[in-house]
Amino acid sequence: MTPAQVIVVDDDEAVCEALAALLKSAGFRTTTFKSGAAFLDSVTDSDAACVVLDIKMPGIDGLEVQRQLAQRELTIPVIVVTAYGDVTVAVRAMRAGAIDFIEKPVARDRLIESVERAIEAGTDLRRHLDERLEIDRRIDTLTPREREVFEQLVMGRPNKIAAYELGISPRTVEIYRKNVMTKMDASSLSHLVRMAIVSGIDPLAK
Repeated sequence: MTPAQVIVVDDDEAVCEALAALLKSAGFRTTTFKSGAAFLDSVTDSDAACVVLDIKMPGIDGLEVQRQLAQRELTIPVIVVTAYGDVTVAVRAMRAGAIDFIEKPVARDRLIESVERAIEAGTDLRRHLDERLEIDRRIDTLTPREREVFEQLVMGRPNKIAAYELGISPRTVEIYRKNVMTKMDASSLSHLVRMAIVSGIDPLAK
């Protein structure tokens, strides 16, 4: 299996190379950038398993890098590296989505443990996003009436109540219900509810 790619972004060349060396010693592939701007100019969602990012850099700092990654919807996990006393800034980075923060000087074991956790989190996030995209695709195949029945189902409404709410017969609801279950590839009502939640639909909102 190809080793995971970890990107290091730090304006201090010595620190950048030292972090890369620590990661290489643990079996990771590395790419380094000496500025946030250079990193953003080249990064794509498939570039790396995670990014080790210095929080304070001239020009585009770590927080701005995070903001632009989020704006581009790039799902690369971020670990921020901060100097002693910059904990408040690091907390801001974590609120913006960073997986972890590490204070300088960086200890090898601490760095490797954090990178491994970030890679695992990134894998889980990408799996979740792929699942949501597939569920959204299925929802898009529903007709407007099927979508209404779908919403009634995930709210736990029996056929008779759904029929009353929608102004149609219970028999018609049953027909639409079968269509919904087929198009959504749902094995059960609980499966359908779970898919609704993953897609961002709150069954208790109405």
